[in-house]
Amino acid sequence: MILPVRLTFCCAAFAASLAVAATTTTPARAEGDDAEKILKAMSDYLAAQKNLSVAFDSSIEVVTPQMEKIQFDNSGSLHLVRPDKIHATRTGGYSDVEMVFDGKTFTVFGKNIDGYIKLPAAGTVDQLIDMLRDRGRALPGADLLLSDVYSTLSKEIIDAKHIGEGVVGGIECEHLAFRQQDTDWQLWVRAGSDPIPCKMVVTSKAVGQAPQYTLTIRDWKTDVPVDDAAFTFKPPAGAKEVSADMFAEMDELPPSGPAK
Repeated sequence: MILPVRLTFCCAAFAASLAVAATTTTPARAEGDDAEKILKAMSDYLAAQKNLSVAFDSSIEVVTPQMEKIQFDNSGSLHLVRPDKIHATRTGGYSDVEMVFDGKTFTVFGKNIDGYIKLPAAGTVDQLIDMLRDRGRALPGADLLLSDVYSTLSKEIIDAKHIGEGVVGGIECEHLAFRQQDTDWQLWVRAGSDPIPCKMVVTSKAVGQAPQYTLTIRDWKTDVPVDDAAFTFKPPAGAKEVSADMFAEMDELPPSGPAK
């Protein structure tokens, strides 16, 4: 994953004050064990939700050969029924996509090209996520859709912090920060008995200029009425099936990359 831009402050004194504040955080708030416990509680809560729906906003940052950061925004929705059904949408400046998984086939319909791709994908949502990653593709918020979020996200963590309290979309959250070899990522988890993920930011340290990916989740609902028709793709009149090579025309980014 990747994230948005970190602001650079011109005032050295202000930057220094931020550094001091970071080093004087209350010890209980900075314990890695505390952060991982909250991450585990979130994972267990998500695994217990057999039927959920969310709306989301995301932004992905890319870096041009001239080292300029360009950000692309998307919004969408997702309905998950475990273990093997998904209906999702994603709309941005370069594509308008509907994704349907019925446990046997994964279909992506690009409204911008009036074409759809069908891929054999018998199995669970976890298996679908793995298959798409092998193809260099991903569902929105894929890591948070897995049946065991903790096992995936906690791999190779070298540092974990419970930063403190935060607010996302008016919701009080626990703000966590984790470091891995190639990525830093932050997670805001709703405080209280329903520890749902509200926001995730991932910074890619292995790429110059450290581009970021941000996912903000809203309108979280559980036990949503299930309409089987939502998980069965029916091509709109005039839509044509296209080859998997057309995936590039359904991406969050323009096919040719950002303007040079």
